[in-house]
Amino acid sequence: MKVAVLGAGAIGAYVGAALHRAGADVHLIARGPHLTAMRRHGVRVRSPRGDFTARAHATDDPAEVGPADYVFLGLKAHSYAACGPLIAPLLHERTAVVAAQNGIPWWYFHRHGGPYDGRRLESVDPGGAVSAVLAPERAVGCVVYAATELEAPGVVRHLEGTRFSIGEPDRSVSDRCVRLSEAMRAGGLKCPVEGDLRADIWVKLLGNISFNPISALAQATMAQMCRHGGTRRVIEIMMNETLAVARALGCEPGVSVERRLAGAERVGEHRTSTLQDLERGKPLELDVLLAAVVELADITGVPVPTLRTVHAISDLLALGSAA
Repeated sequence: MKVAVLGAGAIGAYVGAALHRAGADVHLIARGPHLTAMRRHGVRVRSPRGDFTARAHATDDPAEVGPADYVFLGLKAHSYAACGPLIAPLLHERTAVVAAQNGIPWWYFHRHGGPYDGRRLESVDPGGAVSAVLAPERAVGCVVYAATELEAPGVVRHLEGTRFSIGEPDRSVSDRCVRLSEAMRAGGLKCPVEGDLRADIWVKLLGNISFNPISALAQATMAQMCRHGGTRRVIEIMMNETLAVARALGCEPGVSVERRLAGAERVGEHRTSTLQDLERGKPLELDVLLAAVVELADITGVPVPTLRTVHAISDLLALGSAA
């Protein structure tokens, strides 16, 4: 099994290291000091489950890698439309693209069935630019429940969780999903093949759609947002509006708002990825988290006044951050 990790940052390098440990032919595509460190010392994983080092091939040139069986995308979703020149050399006729993204993916309505089958969301696939680069037929969905961070160039700190749920857009249990799941599990990760991954997408989105923008606006940790009565109430309303949109699309996430809030509070003084991006002057990945659900609310006719308000304010913040 040949795997190319395009965007081998904290999550990508962690997955690549696990697959390399399982015996897969892994190629990590990165740049800068992180690439230099991985070339010299491999990926050094620091984890409560045990430290290890994986000396996988690392490069900044996808042409040096060539076509792979799987491309694991560790890029931010707002980079997908521009990644064509990077991903093209990695593709053959049957290459599967596994996107480890938060929020609503570009392939969401691909083989969805029902009245929205094949519909394109402008907020996540503007003008079809993402689908033109990443054909939905190649997509294997992936919902990441692991938390990692780059402690230093080439050093991945694994904080918690090892679950990477995967699934086909058409809800089938395909050979390519089964093979990937087996390799991930051999590398020490949890990788269930879900019959309907969209439920997992909405479960994780309940937290991302509320905590991520609010954390950036308030510059607050998870625990701070949960402890503050007013903010907790806003987040609760946002989650309930999100659940209403999911249900209008025929998806039942199977988790209560109370349980989601309790889990978030247990995380403690953690800064969301959106807050970290804001602090580092990086673009904020809010379109796939928030704008997409507002667009889905427009499609389904579900009222989401609080989501609209937070979207308007956080969108202005994102524009200022990108300036």
